Amino acid sequence: MSLMKTIPRLPLEGNIDLTYRCNNDCLHCWLSLPANAPQKKNELSFDKIRRIVDEARAMGCRRWNISGGEPLLRPDFPEIFDYLTRKAVSYSLNTNGTLITPQIAQLLKRKGMKMIALYGATAEVYDHITRHPGGFEKVMRGFEYLKEAGAGFVVQLIPMKDNYHQWTDMIALAQSLSKHWRCGAPWLYLSCDGSSEKNREIEKQRLSPADVINLDKPDISYDERMTELEKQTVEGGAEVPCGLTATGDDRLFARCIDSRRDFHIDPYGMMSWCSFVKDNALRYDLRKGSFAEAWDKFIPSCADKVRGGDEWRKNCGSCASRNHCRWCAVYAYLETGRYSSPIPHLCAVADEARKFKDDWQKNHRRYFRIAGITVRIESDLDFSKIKFKEELTAFAVDGPGDDNVEFRHHFELPDLQGKDLGKELYRKPPWAISRDKNGTWFYQGISPEPEDKSLHRMAVFNSDHTRGTIYSPSRDLEHIYSSGWQSLSLFPTDQIWLGPLLADRNAVLVHSAVAVVNGNGLVFVGHSEAGKSTTMEILKAANRSGQITAEILCDDRNVLRFWPASSAVKSEKENVNGKWLVHGTWSHGTTADVSPSSAPLRAILFLKQDKQNKIEPLADRKKIWHNLLATLIRPMVTAEWWQKELDVLERIVNDIPCYTMHFDKTGKIVEEILKKIG
Repeated sequence: MSLMKTIPRLPLEGNIDLTYRCNNDCLHCWLSLPANAPQKKNELSFDKIRRIVDEARAMGCRRWNISGGEPLLRPDFPEIFDYLTRKAVSYSLNTNGTLITPQIAQLLKRKGMKMIALYGATAEVYDHITRHPGGFEKVMRGFEYLKEAGAGFVVQLIPMKDNYHQWTDMIALAQSLSKHWRCGAPWLYLSCDGSSEKNREIEKQRLSPADVINLDKPDISYDERMTELEKQTVEGGAEVPCGLTATGDDRLFARCIDSRRDFHIDPYGMMSWCSFVKDNALRYDLRKGSFAEAWDKFIPSCADKVRGGDEWRKNCGSCASRNHCRWCAVYAYLETGRYSSPIPHLCAVADEARKFKDDWQKNHRRYFRIAGITVRIESDLDFSKIKFKEELTAFAVDGPGDDNVEFRHHFELPDLQGKDLGKELYRKPPWAISRDKNGTWFYQGISPEPEDKSLHRMAVFNSDHTRGTIYSPSRDLEHIYSSGWQSLSLFPTDQIWLGPLLADRNAVLVHSAVAVVNGNGLVFVGHSEAGKSTTMEILKAANRSGQITAEILCDDRNVLRFWPASSAVKSEKENVNGKWLVHGTWSHGTTADVSPSSAPLRAILFLKQDKQNKIEPLADRKKIWHNLLATLIRPMVTAEWWQKELDVLERIVNDIPCYTMHFDKTGKIVEEILKKIG
């Protein structure tokens, strides 16, 4: 069942434009009302806004996004802002920043997101784009007022033709002003009032499709998840985010409305589900009715009001590039006056997006499989320019499998200042581990030196460790280029992510050596000097002589996994359902042989170097349990995962024959293995 199916359709987030007037007249902007435009008298009063906010709050609204025009133009902005933010759990504010005063800056100290637009790195460019002489000086002063007040803010850079030549300088300026900056939408929307003159002006500022994609690179993993959601929509009726429409369904807003949990209110009290809807037939007048009526009845009724028809079916509705495109019926209306029409500019951007994705997947994504789990690695680093450790390449596969997890790598450490990492559960160098109320795991790489408080690396995993983002310091890049990629997670150990995954899959990671002898998976366990590597060399020699057929899986860490009858998984050789298998890993010791192969788990042999060669069955299950427990590479932190591992270990003790293997270095033990085990 879709998660969205379990959540009532509630208006959780409100977007409100306080005015469409602005003290700027930007070349790229679809709003062009001057500061004293007569439409001022039609804007919602504070009392009406307060009534709407109260009604929305009663129905569940907990967040408000405040924008315009320029919202600070309203003389009652302080009162409106105070009321909105007191009625919300969180908020955001969009402003050009030129009207910020010391008093306003004090007001904006209230915790929330403040986004201040920046249109150029110099007064010449900024004032040219805004057509506001002295605007650059005013916004710089606004930034200073915010910093003096201690009101954090995000610098939002707005790219276009007339400032793109100084884009690098704009980034540098933003970074000097705040720790936080972002790129605003680089594709630019056309005029909502259909003004051909304004649209020509906006079109002149549009960047090339290649530049758009360079600034707004597709998040391929997200896009793929959305594609899967769209597939679910067709197959199972699951709801999907805005913009996705079920194949064949020409109700262009049906899915969008069904899945939205937010709404938009314009300065004049017109409410819709989207800030870009300007068709009055699709908007509800809150001055004449209630918020509940708008949300519960009017907006759902709009789902059937706009159909794409043949134009949509023949074009965007059946386009092979639909998963690369930002097309939306609202954008089509703004661009062409028709909801169903293609948008040539977005078609060109989609072509560039597809090219980017193809290149990115080729150079920045790799797949590896271990114990039936396929790990997809994505990185900022271009994999075509580095080498993977030879042991890792043995586990490389071409694409996804039946059981997939995702790791993304970034080579910069996150800023954790003010970040709530939840409750700390473990602290012992090299790790401090915490978990927040949503189940997200945070692994902080810390120094054993108490005086060193710096972050050395970071990993963030979802609750079951099937998705993770890993942050490594930039200094690691030099090592990777010189020595290659040596671990899927770039951690000192892969225990952190592999342990929980195995615990949830009827599997354990054990300190052991494993060889497949005549098709049988044999696990050899013992302390670090017990002779695991020696045994592997003996078996390799016997294989070379033809005495046995032997393949070494790994001499250090291996996976023992039970595949339930319901798993419906087949190996290359046989059906493995309802069987124990042993799987190799890349984490080897003295013997460099590793293999991704698997084999039925036939026996566990506890090593004991001796002057004689013999194999004795072990009947004392308690002793077996104790000895195996010492070999277990336990998952960290939770009692739940640890208990799962103990349960698996108990099943192994009960299901798998165990022996003591007495042996010397002559190789005669091979004959005993063949006699006793086969």
